[in-house]
Amino acid sequence: MLTKVVIKLADIHKIYRTGEVDVHAVRGVTLDIQAGEFVAIMGSSGSGKSTLMNMIGCLDRPTEGTYLLDGIDVSTLNRDQRAEIRNDKIGFVFQGFNLLSRTTALENVEMPMLYNNRRVPALEQKERARHSLDLVGLAARGDHKPNQLSGGQQQRVAIARALVNKPSLLLADEPTGNLDSQTSIEIMGVFQKLNDAGITIVMVTHELDIARYTRRTVILRDGKILTDEKIADRLSAENELKKLRVAQEAVKLA
Repeated sequence: MLTKVVIKLADIHKIYRTGEVDVHAVRGVTLDIQAGEFVAIMGSSGSGKSTLMNMIGCLDRPTEGTYLLDGIDVSTLNRDQRAEIRNDKIGFVFQGFNLLSRTTALENVEMPMLYNNRRVPALEQKERARHSLDLVGLAARGDHKPNQLSGGQQQRVAIARALVNKPSLLLADEPTGNLDSQTSIEIMGVFQKLNDAGITIVMVTHELDIARYTRRTVILRDGKILTDEKIADRLSAENELKKLRVAQEAVKLA
């Protein structure tokens, strides 16, 4: 049975022109990501991973090459058209949670639906927001404001917000960068459960330990794909969290 390709990049180049200097940030990247995959994009500073992520997220477009997102050629779309595609097909999770401080978790999750081209009735907005919070294990915290939530809970709200418009693709840019080790494992557990439910996830990370929770790792160097490997046995966040808690208890008893 053929699997649907959500992301199809064909010979993608990105050149930034600054005065008389051309910076070739991405050099001929060809990459297919199928529905239901969980992919980590890695690379050192200057490798092109952030530039590639911006193009995948329709925040920028390639200088050369073709990009099909969910079957739509977005490589030639203008800014307004890309914004429409982003809102309709992509959910974003960033290192910073970017929550509105004076609104509740439920209201934060509702926000993307206010900008949806297809008007969502108020009652449905709340139902979908509650469902998204339930997916990340925060159904009981919908009436809490960000300052009443831990860092990990705030990131869960941000993930719920990214899911509320039912996107084809979830993009995560260093989603554990502001979190401690235990909370990072918990968040990766959330991503794993979402991926097990069929959601396609692409994540940029510089941490090898975090990348091991995914199913496939793409490493960039100098704007080119250096390696592209599927992970046969990914780490289980649940098991790693149990080990971490046992270790913490052992330290307390020592």
